[in-house]
Amino acid sequence: MAAETLVDDLWGRYPPADAGGALQSLVSRLRKALGPAAALELSGGGYVLRIEPDDVDVHRFERLAAQGGRELTARRYADAAALLTRALAEFSGPPLADVTSAPFAAEIVTRLSERRLVVLEDRAAAQLQLGQHAEVVAELEEVGERYPLRERLAALRLRALAALGRRSEAFDLYERVRATLADELGVDPSAELREAHLALLRDERPEPPPARAGTVQLPARLTSFVGRHTELTELAAMLAEHRLVTLTGAGGAGKTRLAVEMAERHPAHSQGRVWFVPLADVVASTDVRAAVLRAVESGVATNMPGFGNGGFDRLVDTFAAGESLLVLDNCEHVIDAVAELAHALLTRVPSLRILATSREPLAVTGEALCPVGPLDLPADELVPDAVTGATGEVARDMDLAEVGRSSAVRLFVDRGRAVCPGFTLDEDTVGPVVEICRRLDGMPLALELAAAKLRSMGVSQIAALLDDRFRLLTSGSRVALPRQRTLRAVVEWSWDLLDERERVLARRLAVFSGGVGVSAATAVCADETVPERDVAFLLGALAEKSIVDHVGERCGEPRYRMLETIRAYASERLVESGEAEDVRSRFIAHFLSVAQHHDPLLRTEGQLEAFAVFRTEYDNLIAALRLSLDIRDADSAYRLLLSLTWCWALLGVLNQREDFFSEVLALGEAIPSRARSALKVYQVSTATGRNPPGPEELRTLIDDCFRTGAMEEYPPLAVTLPALALLAGDEELLERELRRALSHPDPWARAGVRWVEALILEDKGELAEAQRVRELALRGFEDTGDRWGKAITLSMQAQSHALLGEYAAAIERLDAGVALAEELGSRTYVVQLRLLAANQEIRAGNFAAAERRLDEARRQCAGEAGQLLDVFVQLNAAYLAERRGQVEQAHRCIDRVAGQLDSLGFLGELFDGLIEINRASLLLAEGKAAKAREALVAAMRTMTSRPDRPDLATPAELLARLYHLEGDALRAAAALGLSEAIRGAFDRGNPALRELVGLLTEELGEQAYTAAYSETARLSKPDAVRRLVEQTSAQRLR
Repeated sequence: MAAETLVDDLWGRYPPADAGGALQSLVSRLRKALGPAAALELSGGGYVLRIEPDDVDVHRFERLAAQGGRELTARRYADAAALLTRALAEFSGPPLADVTSAPFAAEIVTRLSERRLVVLEDRAAAQLQLGQHAEVVAELEEVGERYPLRERLAALRLRALAALGRRSEAFDLYERVRATLADELGVDPSAELREAHLALLRDERPEPPPARAGTVQLPARLTSFVGRHTELTELAAMLAEHRLVTLTGAGGAGKTRLAVEMAERHPAHSQGRVWFVPLADVVASTDVRAAVLRAVESGVATNMPGFGNGGFDRLVDTFAAGESLLVLDNCEHVIDAVAELAHALLTRVPSLRILATSREPLAVTGEALCPVGPLDLPADELVPDAVTGATGEVARDMDLAEVGRSSAVRLFVDRGRAVCPGFTLDEDTVGPVVEICRRLDGMPLALELAAAKLRSMGVSQIAALLDDRFRLLTSGSRVALPRQRTLRAVVEWSWDLLDERERVLARRLAVFSGGVGVSAATAVCADETVPERDVAFLLGALAEKSIVDHVGERCGEPRYRMLETIRAYASERLVESGEAEDVRSRFIAHFLSVAQHHDPLLRTEGQLEAFAVFRTEYDNLIAALRLSLDIRDADSAYRLLLSLTWCWALLGVLNQREDFFSEVLALGEAIPSRARSALKVYQVSTATGRNPPGPEELRTLIDDCFRTGAMEEYPPLAVTLPALALLAGDEELLERELRRALSHPDPWARAGVRWVEALILEDKGELAEAQRVRELALRGFEDTGDRWGKAITLSMQAQSHALLGEYAAAIERLDAGVALAEELGSRTYVVQLRLLAANQEIRAGNFAAAERRLDEARRQCAGEAGQLLDVFVQLNAAYLAERRGQVEQAHRCIDRVAGQLDSLGFLGELFDGLIEINRASLLLAEGKAAKAREALVAAMRTMTSRPDRPDLATPAELLARLYHLEGDALRAAAALGLSEAIRGAFDRGNPALRELVGLLTEELGEQAYTAAYSETARLSKPDAVRRLVEQTSAQRLR
């Protein structure tokens, strides 16, 4: 493929400045990712990738889909279903999910999405012929709702429902599809759909598949099967490829139910050659073979302690009679005997496949493991952190439909309705339901036990009582196995299978709240009972037994996570052991050491590795801080807090942490004066309350830092203190702090203060000097290796280009900033920079590109800063709608933002003026002068009373548009001059202003326009602001 084609496909209309170099960099990364097995070669000005077609999942999918289609045509339905299932298993999500925004992707995504639907329909057609009607209904229900106009899909659902005797549902489905086709397309149903409807009217049902020799003995299903459809597809593909598959996972994960569902879908099921063997009640390993024979030969050898070769031979003969599936359920307590039998049977019977469930692998040659984890929880971006179900505080903008697609939520709601028919997911219940699902790890059995409590208490009460989960969740099914009737029994069964040293390590691991690596586990848990050299092996053993989950490699070592329910049980055991105080002290000491070592590295070329450690250990660091406060360990608490502060700044959540600063400062004189001074400054910087500090308080805080020498010990203060001096309005203090910071021994601090100085110069309207200082800041950040500093400085450069109308240059710098922020892993700054780039796309008239960038930003608005970021997303969406002429949509976006402000505290007050600015702009675009005037007056009233230094050039520009709308061209020209005097430059990139200048020049003549504009543009900034305030007062604008 030619290099030019690759550049066009990857970047479209906005290639990077050095497109060739950028392409070569991507090719280099691709080579590393592919490894030596794939040959990526430069040839004739382009690149050739020499690999086998089956190395690419798309090609594998196409091959399997074609083979399955041929088998379907040949009426070999079992083979068709198996092949098509394997084809669908190649999808792990939406096609090309990581590159959907690339120009080349749209056509391919559309083709693959359509092909995937066709394959899904083909498989359903095969399954109908195999008599798997319930499976078809379950699999196609969600897809059918998403594609209501897809007639073949509807016809298949119709036939499946009819075969199950659910005729009323089938009639309802047909009517919905018919009405939708008529309303949206103006067409009648297709012949295929009409034929399915006619068969329904005649009550024609398909002939059942012919009976086959053998029996199927699977547990009867008493409840609906919720979620796990993706796992079913993957499991089917594994069983097609491997002869022994073991479902592993913690107790209560749903392994048995998944195995039963898979057995019903397996081709051997239609032949009557599936056997289910429950082993939970088998006490002795010597009884395993007898239990299997009892399941295969009902009534034979029911009392067989002397099971011998005769019984084994009968098993071999039975399984060898045709394709067979043996399900061995709950193997963990007789694991050795099960492994021995499985190996013996598989060796003797080539036509046999075994599906086992166990809390640990069988460890047999050829075994494929299929981990069964929790059900999927609602995505973070759908659930703002403000949602706390226990107190009933629910974010009104939660997407109920999206939250309801979570399989954990669907399971809880489904089981809840079974015991409380009126229960539903709505604005009042969604918060508590999400909290229950999250705190119970999405584990099916725990969720079912919690849902059963709806018989006697409300959902908010259940969420509130989860701190005592083992006492709460005790009322399971009376006919369930004893170890599945209570949550405690589920965990105790697994705990009792551990040896003594495994139990010691497991209870000590309970102190970790955010996962654990080998080095941390060794530092906190090792002693003479659990020697350092054994920790890694014991962690592996706990993972094998599903006490902890191996969650991959982080920071160069394996990492493990303990489910919250198991952790709660282990915490009880830790307290009972008498070790809790010592283990918690070691935990605090270890993570204090981690934080203090990596905090300075956040401002060096080692930033990526350090930030990765903070992100990986974030929950543990917070837990260590919380523990140190609980035991009033002032020394550890203040050191941890100061070491976390810059990490929070990079994450964009510093304003969320005011409570920690208050709690640590409450420890008083136990904290050294230098640290107290720094903490008070950071506390002010995080303030989200309703009482921002006044000038005198700010001066006192700055002087305390000066007196104690806090800045020298804590370099981030070099950025913070000059900014506070600016807010204090004290020019002399500001100059002093700038001089002090510029003499700081830390090169990062000097670069940071240059960045602040550039902001201050821009605020004064001294743009040329600001540009010079900004270049110094950028070089300083480059020298220290700080990607955050480079990203925010590039965003300042972009704003300079934006004022000149140089959109491409502005977007290029913002994209470079996005790349740096993504490399760092700072989602907040990624979103902020994406939004700035979207704004430039809007100004340039590239509305489709702007919408894509807004969608990307919206998807990333999650976590603690998500609500604040969503405000910016909505305001940009309002601006995009305004520029497109979509007035009602723009108003909805603005109104939504206005409804969010109360939950943002002091920060919400800062947005009041910005909302009115956006509202005024929209009203001016509609030609509503009176309402626009009211909004502008409200904006100025708010903005001039704020403690920070808001941008008042934008209100001046709106004033110019208002004067022109009212027919006063001279005053409009003068107001535009005010905007230049305030900002230091006219915004040539604003399309509305460019249009306004053209109209004013035409109406006044160029000479008169220039005179009126220049008169006010020559004013000093303070004089220009005073005149703007006068002209936007309520009295003057009436």
